[in-house]
Amino acid sequence: MIFYFSGTGNTRWVAELIAEAIGEELLFIPESIKQGKYEYELSEGESIGFCFPTHGWQPPRIVREFISRLRLLAYKNQSTPFCWALTTCGDNMGEAMTILNKDLAANHHLHHHGGPLQALTQFSIIMPESYVCLPFMYTDTEEKERAKIATARQQLPHIIDSLRAHKEGVIELEKGATPRLYSYVIGHYFNTKMVNDKKFTVDEDACIKCGKCAKVCPVDNIQGTPPEWIHNGRCTSCLACYHYCPTHAINFGKITRKRGQYYFNKRGDQKS
Repeated sequence: MIFYFSGTGNTRWVAELIAEAIGEELLFIPESIKQGKYEYELSEGESIGFCFPTHGWQPPRIVREFISRLRLLAYKNQSTPFCWALTTCGDNMGEAMTILNKDLAANHHLHHHGGPLQALTQFSIIMPESYVCLPFMYTDTEEKERAKIATARQQLPHIIDSLRAHKEGVIELEKGATPRLYSYVIGHYFNTKMVNDKKFTVDEDACIKCGKCAKVCPVDNIQGTPPEWIHNGRCTSCLACYHYCPTHAINFGKITRKRGQYYFNKRGDQKS
C-alpha cells in the first residue's frame, strides 16, 4: 500500500503513476485521517510506501502525525515488509528522509522482530515550485516547469523498476549543500511557526464565490463563500487554496499578491 499526501498535485501525479505501475493500493492520508482510519491489514509480501512533498525541508506535519498513529495489523507475524519513501521538492529536500525514518522508529507499534520499520529505499523528485510565501521563493517559469516535469518522467521508470523488484538500499536524494541547516534550523522554525492559516485573506471584490478553495483544501479548513479559514490547527500551508483560486482572490499576507500560481496540469499540458 502507498500512503500519500499532496496539496497542489505534484506528489499525487507521481504517486498515481507508481501505484498503477506496481499494482499497489493508493491511500490519501487526509482522507484516512477524516475517517479516523489508522489501522491497516498488511498482506504477506505487500510493500509499504510513503509519498509526500517536502515542506520546509521536512515531511509535512500531517504526514508525521499520521505516521505516529499508524498501525499495521498482522505485521508482527510476517516477514519484514519492503518499505520505501519518495518526496517531491522544488529544489532540494534536506534531511526529510532522516526525519521520516525517525518518526517511523518512534512508533513502537511498527517495530518488527525488535527493530523499527524503516524506509530503506528513498527517492526525491524535483517538481515545479509551489511555495511562494517567503521573500526568495517564486513559482517557476513555464519553461522551467516543463523541464522539471520532463526530468521527472525520465526518473520514474527507474524508480518504478526498483520498487517493483523490492530493491533495498537505493538512496537517490537531492539533499542540498547544507541539509542539516535546512531541516533542523530553518525547517524547524518554518514548521513550528509558519504552518498555519492566520495570514490568509480574500479580496471579496475579486472572489467569484466558486467554492473551489474549499473543495481543494485537503484538510477541510475552509468554509463558506467568500471563504473563511476555520483556524482549528489543521492547515498544512500547502497553498492549494491560493494556487487553485481562478481569480487570484486569495493571498497569504501581502507577499503573494504579485506572485504566480501553480498546480499540476494547470494549463492542461502536463499529464500527457
